[in-house]
Amino acid sequence: MPEHQHSYGPTGSGSVLLDLGGNSGALIIYTGPDLHGREIEISRDGEPRTHSAVRERHVRDGVFHSAVYPDLEAGLYTVWWDDRTPAGAICVTGGGIAEFAWPTSAPTVVD
Repeated sequence: MPEHQHSYGPTGSGSVLLDLGGNSGALIIYTGPDLHGREIEISRDGEPRTHSAVRERHVRDGVFHSAVYPDLEAGLYTVWWDDRTPAGAICVTGGGIAEFAWPTSAPTVVD
């Protein structure tokens, strides 16, 4: 996957609307500041990938970096490190917010 980088300013508390309920959930991927602007792709088995950019988030308790996926159908999602390498998997439930911590190093792929 070509790395997509964007220049985004910080977001403030309450600037992302999450559509939760029924079969709809959300995912937050926490990263370090080094990934600011990078788009991280996710996908459900057999479905096209979608992406979201890592942004600096200002909240009451400080600053963190994350990619937010606000309106996802419930199910198991693969988080992609690059075009071919999964960084991990996460289950999104209807009405809930799933949280995933981006790995600090590239995952080991076993053939």
